Amino acid sequence: MNIPSLIFWSVFVLPLVAFLIWLMRQDKRKGVTGIIVVAIIVIAAVMWMYIKTGGN
Repeated sequence: MNIPSLIFWSVFVLPLVAFLIWLMRQDKRKGVTGIIVVAIIVIAAVMWMYIKTGGN
């Protein structure tokens, strides 16, 4: 794994996963809020990549 990849994982992915685990543990409605947050993040990431690649 190269340095930019390690920086990405340590700065973005690990805090996001920790936040989502904390959020799901706080939710008393069986993790509905966590699932909604994950869905929003996935949709935003797909839209961002579609825009950046021009649909290719």
